[in-house]
Amino acid sequence: MPYLKINSNISIAKQDEQKLAKALSNEVSSLLGKPESYVMVEVNTSLSMTFAGSEDPLAYLELKSIGLPGQKTAELSDSLCSFVAKLMKIDPLRIYIEFADAERHLWGWNKSTF
Repeated sequence: MPYLKINSNISIAKQDEQKLAKALSNEVSSLLGKPESYVMVEVNTSLSMTFAGSEDPLAYLELKSIGLPGQKTAELSDSLCSFVAKLMKIDPLRIYIEFADAERHLWGWNKSTF
């Protein structure tokens, strides 16, 4: 049920996008204490994006999950920014993260909802 989406203007090879997605899947599972078998990660690179009027490397992340703990978002931001900064070589000052707590009845899976 956790879903992490990354949009970035940096260019990386497709095989490296897949490696990044796998590494982030494991990280999200660990951070949220949820089975990795439910984690979905989407990586979009080489996008036309600017931040503060600059085309310097940047990333926009969306993390959605059922039961996302609001009191833990600062910790999640620290961990995800550090992880993405290291793997993608992006200054944490140029990373935005949107957190969303999804209600069970609004999250579908396997012909039903959670």
